[in-house]
Amino acid sequence: MSTKRKSGILLHPTSLPSLYGIGDLGQAAYDFIDRLEAACQSLWQVLPLCPTDHGGSPYQSCSAFAGNPLLISPEALAEEGLLTKTDISVTLPAVSRVNYKKAAEIKGPLFEKAFQNFKKTTPPADYSAFQQENAFWLEDYALFLALKAYFQAERQKENEADGFLPFLAECEAAGAALSAEEPEGYYFAAAWNTFPAPLRKRNGASLKKWGRLLSEPIEKEIFLQYIFHRQWRRLKAYANEKGISIIGDAPIFVAFDSADVWANQSLFQLDNKGLGFPRSVAGVPPDYFSETGQLWVNPLYNWKQHEKTDFFWWVNRIRKNLEDVDMLRIDHFRGFAAHWEIPFGAEDARGGSWVQGPGLKFFRALGERLGHLPLIAEDLGIITEEVNALRETAGLPGMRVLQFAFGGDKNNAYLPHRFNKNTVVYTGTHDNDTCRGWYESATEKEKDHYRRYMNVSGNDAAWDFIRLAFSSPADLAIIPLQDVFNLGSEHRMNTPGTTEGNWSFAFTFDQWREGHTQGLRYLSELFGRNEAQLEKIEKQENNVPFY
Repeated sequence: MSTKRKSGILLHPTSLPSLYGIGDLGQAAYDFIDRLEAACQSLWQVLPLCPTDHGGSPYQSCSAFAGNPLLISPEALAEEGLLTKTDISVTLPAVSRVNYKKAAEIKGPLFEKAFQNFKKTTPPADYSAFQQENAFWLEDYALFLALKAYFQAERQKENEADGFLPFLAECEAAGAALSAEEPEGYYFAAAWNTFPAPLRKRNGASLKKWGRLLSEPIEKEIFLQYIFHRQWRRLKAYANEKGISIIGDAPIFVAFDSADVWANQSLFQLDNKGLGFPRSVAGVPPDYFSETGQLWVNPLYNWKQHEKTDFFWWVNRIRKNLEDVDMLRIDHFRGFAAHWEIPFGAEDARGGSWVQGPGLKFFRALGERLGHLPLIAEDLGIITEEVNALRETAGLPGMRVLQFAFGGDKNNAYLPHRFNKNTVVYTGTHDNDTCRGWYESATEKEKDHYRRYMNVSGNDAAWDFIRLAFSSPADLAIIPLQDVFNLGSEHRMNTPGTTEGNWSFAFTFDQWREGHTQGLRYLSELFGRNEAQLEKIEKQENNVPFY
């Protein structure tokens, strides 16, 4: 990682202002980058850019490689001639929270129109190149979504059930009833392990047959990924031109009902009955966030099989991620040292156990294939000496969250006087309360420690934390936008262990006042961060003629 001190903002694109129910890669994203530049910030951290689950979580995605189509900008499609101004006039009133359902209802028909118009044109030269460069994952992903949509529609026609079959209970019972000899036309649910057996087992002839039958929806999914790719790369180039680097996020685990697991079943710990259910699932033991731990239900990797392939799938995944961003946070880094393994079907995470991960040989394989690895290790939670040793040997910076620093040991590892330079400090992450919310709900012991450590009154916790992050020895300092705006708990992005009301934070530019810009710029200058940005702005100001 660069030794230059930098700072920036954590904000997922879904939170950007929008008239379509969800933030996207349109003009608001460019305006946000301009705000970062004006505030002398040189980092923009986002959450995973992949498609989300039905609740909006990007950590339970149907693909570790694909982009989220809901992030596609209808205005940009109109600028390219794939939609008309009349098409994109169907919008929502300004909303204070992201509405994934409404966004899909509005954008879905627009994407269909854009696709039909695209088919009438001669494909751009880079369309074929995009497919070739991404063939490793793109074809399986597009077929996977087309199959799920087809079988779901067939189920709904026969009124067998509404919506997707719940995974842990009904789907398990349904899958157990499937015969390995069922006919090609049999279907029951939309999850991949309830596809007809030849598809579930990825019989070559069956894959080709269904690829022909579903060629239209497959081509549409490829088109949407192409459009996302083009819009995102254009936005990233704009940010880089402004001196702003983008930090991405890669969840260590993938969702069970994903193209990744369906297309690479030998790489995951699945049952040996041909039904595809996990033997064990991922999670974490009881911790700061939950007394019963966190049960993530993600299938665990078959690391022995990954090692036999020289970690081929992971190499391709990290390569693709690093083509999309400048730096990449690896979520739940400790899972590469040891992961919490929970028996499939458990009610919570308390009955799990620690199982060894691939360790240093994983990162050596990445380095041999990809060269320099601009990665950030999310090393929060229960961290052992083994995890620290792995991170240090791999040469990766770790994370420190200031909200974890107060109320206990005066030499707590999250206190800035314990940091080293090779660190990324956060006031809080997407899983934390806002700093204002943290202070309002903190214990008196935590509040007292915070006030005495910073020598403050406690009247402005958010900006006290921001100042502490900027002043710390950490090379990189990242601030959630909610803390810049001094927002309360109702604006947090996610509450781990809950399923309602998450991933929906949204803001408007009316909330971003000049004082926020000047405050960030002042602290950057005071604590030696973003020097290139500061020099650029000073040069621009010095060149303004005086009349």
